[in-house]
Amino acid sequence: MRHTISYRVPYADVDRMGVVYYANYLVYFERGRTEFLRDNGVPYRELEDSGVALPVIEAHCEYLKPARYDDLLTITTRAAEAKGVRIKLICEVLRDGELLARGHTWHACIGPGGRPVRVPEQLQRLAP
Repeated sequence: MRHTISYRVPYADVDRMGVVYYANYLVYFERGRTEFLRDNGVPYRELEDSGVALPVIEAHCEYLKPARYDDLLTITTRAAEAKGVRIKLICEVLRDGELLARGHTWHACIGPGGRPVRVPEQLQRLAP
């Protein structure tokens, strides 16, 4: 299941060239991930309160076209895989339907004391 949010680029997100600073795309991925989880009944705060955290263990982004100040972006997120103690989320950033960036993040599921735990059932059901 694919989740979508809108985000208008503020001036604080752009560099001297007037384009979105490259590292901000990972922040956009996080925004999408947070709302994806929330809208699928797994708010991250509740996940943490249950003793499970999802640290990023790998992040990848392909930059295809620049976004600029005041662009209205669409950020899509979907779970691609959940196996063992890891879950992979796919993200895309679009403007008017045009793909600007795409990538993924892998997350480990860790429990109390930082020990790996299996991906919780409520997250497993989000992946195909």
